[in-house]
Amino acid sequence: MVAGWFAGDGDDFRLLGTRCSACATVFFPRDDAHCRNPGCPGGDLEEAPLSRRGRVWSYTDSRYRPPSPYVTNPELPWEPYTLIAVELAAERLVVLGQAAPGVTVGDLAVGMEVEIVPGVLHEDAEAVWTTWQWRPTRGR
Repeated sequence: MVAGWFAGDGDDFRLLGTRCSACATVFFPRDDAHCRNPGCPGGDLEEAPLSRRGRVWSYTDSRYRPPSPYVTNPELPWEPYTLIAVELAAERLVVLGQAAPGVTVGDLAVGMEVEIVPGVLHEDAEAVWTTWQWRPTRGR
C-alpha cells in the first residue's frame, strides 16, 4: 500500500487526491508540496477524497510478465490482468488501475460505469500489499 493514496473499507473505500485552494485543481496521486497547475499562483493544498464511480475512458489487458521491479513469482504461470483508465467527471481527471479479479476486456466498454474497490496487488507470508481496482457497477 502507498500511504495516503487511499483509505477506508468496503463502501467507504476511496482514492485520496489533493485539491488546490487557489484554482480548485484536483490531483492524483496526491501532492502535498505544490499545485501542479502551471497557470496557478499556488494555494493551500488539502486532501480530497475522489469519486467512487466513474466511466471507462479506455482499457486493455496485460498478457506478458513485466520486468523487475514488478513483483512476480517466475515459477508460477503468468496470469493476464485487465487495466482500466477511468474518467472521474467531478474531478476532471483519468485514473488508471487494475480491474477487479474476474473482469476481462470482454466485460468492458468505453463509457460504462465502474466503481472503485479495494484489492490485493501482491501477498506473501509476511505481508499483503493492497491497491485499488475497478469493477463494473451493472446490477449494483
